[in-house]
Amino acid sequence: MKTYSQVFDVVPSDLDDLNHVNNIRYVEWIQDISKKHWMHVTSEDVQNSMIWVVRNHNITYHKSAVLGDTIQLNTYIKSNNGPISTRIVEIKNKQTNELFVSAVTEWCLLDVKTLRPKRVPEEIKELFLQ
Repeated sequence: MKTYSQVFDVVPSDLDDLNHVNNIRYVEWIQDISKKHWMHVTSEDVQNSMIWVVRNHNITYHKSAVLGDTIQLNTYIKSNNGPISTRIVEIKNKQTNELFVSAVTEWCLLDVKTLRPKRVPEEIKELFLQ
């Protein structure tokens, strides 16, 4: 599986009332890295013909990130079945490698014109396996 990664620091706007990263921010990071991975790997023509929507998020919170932590997000496609792609996202402390959050998200591929589910084409599957 081809992994896509991103690194950044926790900033004050990421925090909740307990001075931990807000759970909503983790969801945003999961969605953002998923989209960035898609945009990085596929062409503009592909992006203009297909779009992904979340079918299911399963998020496990292991430890709280705090201000000043350096975050490393890693994502990859675990499997594809028809129009459903299962994506893994791990959010870790870059310095210590401690796991903050693990997520398994099912994404459904849609035809951009009809907004109907579309089987993930083999050529798209291959892009994420290289």
